[in-house]
Amino acid sequence: MEIVYVYTRKRSQFGRPCSFSDRPATIDVDIAPDPGLASGFILRNPVDSAVQHTSAMSEHEVNTERVEVESRGVNHVEGGWPKDVSPQEVEQTIRFRKKVEKDENYINTIVHLGALVEHCVRQNNAINIYEEYFGEEEVAEMEDEPPSAKTIHVISSLFDVLFPTRDPNVTKRTATHLSWHPDTGKKLAVAYSSLEFQQNMKDMSFDSYIWDLENPNKPELVLKPSSPLVCLEYNPKDSHVLVGGCYNGQMAYWDTRKGGLPVEVSTVEVSHRDPVYGAVWLQSKTGTECFSASTDGQVLWWDIRKLSEPTETLVLDITRKGLLENALGAVTLEFEPTMPTKFMVGTEQGIVIACNRKAKTPPEKIASTYSGHHGPVYALARNPFCPKIFLTVGDWTARIWSEEIKESSIMWTKYHLSYLTDGCWSTVRPAVFFTTRSDGTLDVWDFLFKQNDPSLSLKVCDEPLSSLRLQDNGCVVGCGSKLGTVTLLEISSGLCTLQRNEKALATAMFERETKREKTLEARHREMRLKERARSAGQGTEVEERLAESPQEVFDRARREFFEVIEAELRRRAQAETQHP
Repeated sequence: MEIVYVYTRKRSQFGRPCSFSDRPATIDVDIAPDPGLASGFILRNPVDSAVQHTSAMSEHEVNTERVEVESRGVNHVEGGWPKDVSPQEVEQTIRFRKKVEKDENYINTIVHLGALVEHCVRQNNAINIYEEYFGEEEVAEMEDEPPSAKTIHVISSLFDVLFPTRDPNVTKRTATHLSWHPDTGKKLAVAYSSLEFQQNMKDMSFDSYIWDLENPNKPELVLKPSSPLVCLEYNPKDSHVLVGGCYNGQMAYWDTRKGGLPVEVSTVEVSHRDPVYGAVWLQSKTGTECFSASTDGQVLWWDIRKLSEPTETLVLDITRKGLLENALGAVTLEFEPTMPTKFMVGTEQGIVIACNRKAKTPPEKIASTYSGHHGPVYALARNPFCPKIFLTVGDWTARIWSEEIKESSIMWTKYHLSYLTDGCWSTVRPAVFFTTRSDGTLDVWDFLFKQNDPSLSLKVCDEPLSSLRLQDNGCVVGCGSKLGTVTLLEISSGLCTLQRNEKALATAMFERETKREKTLEARHREMRLKERARSAGQGTEVEERLAESPQEVFDRARREFFEVIEAELRRRAQAETQHP
């Protein structure tokens, strides 16, 4: 029961104005003094007091509005060609030039423009507008900075600080391939699969992901293939399109505007029979052509508009008989857009095969081979500044080759204690390259600075690193690990800024080493011919006696291997005794 009290008031009193009046002041309370309280007063003697003999100061802060500075540039590319003429096709451009030169107005136009061009040339010769007045100070400042790298994150919560971009599945899979977005560089496509033999679990996910680096809490898009993706590549001409090679040998492509399901998948009958380890986009007018390589020994060309069958096939049989049972399994692919007819394949057997697509017959397509690794060639890349120079990564070393030298590499790194898993060239410096190791270490090599040891070694994670990809600006590198972790590292400016005369110095270094290897190769060939002539003169009995059986070769290799191990252990023990 609620207690309610009702206040009543006459209706005539509602809204009456208040009436105020003046009156004299009145005393409400008067408290008289109490003399008895004086006995409780205690005089403090002495009295301590402090005086600071400084002027009073005050601190003020003003936070002005931050001005955002943005660099803008203009990129002048070759243009002016008709739509039906591709500037990359040499034959079409030559044909169009001849057609234009036959025109009657061509000579008159050239004569008219000649005077204008001559005037501009004389203006340019009067003063060098590109002269750098403070170049020496900038170079000296960059040289003082030690090589370094730091892990970067595009973070939205504390969870991202503690954990980098990871495979969201409970069963961890290897990040087998990385591909940067060709336009913004703020998105990263990662292919996830388990490459260990017969280790695929029943509940293992087939998904791969596209990560937005500004929000790495969850994938921007989940790609759902029919089989785990081993490789994944953005189309450089259309950033919405990706092509992927699956573990079961199929090829698939996605359009991110249409969701995570593949637009089309090749049929099993015409696809590879082993995992597709390499998929590369070709330079074509349509921008829809690509080719793939697998450990089944085949290279297949595709048009994503029709994945029902490959457009061309090449069997990697170095005996040039075209037999699939003799083919070498491909582990990595290399294609340089400036050399559209050439491509290279790294194989499981440690051999690099240089191929020419425009050859008339399949045997002629295999141009040459380079043999220099004791295991699979996990990385193969041409130098972006010197296309005739290429890098291979396999076993415990990384090697630099010249197309002109078939017998051996021209430069190489030291033998590491852990296996090398991937590598790539710097996109901005001709003598810098990156390698990853199975102990979780990223090495940055600068061969102009030193060749015996890396300029920078960084322990990225405890598990093995499996993949490596550098952003186009050369400053950010992505490293994928066996447990699906993708770590992004920002390289210091000294390692991603082109130094003065560096291109000329790197080219001279590569040419010098190529010339040295040519001299050694000629000398070895001469010695082999002399030995062969001497052996032929002594008869076949001597040849049979000198020939080693396979078991003897195995025993000798095993003995040499253990000698190297023992020498390394002795060196370590000696180093520990000298520096305990």
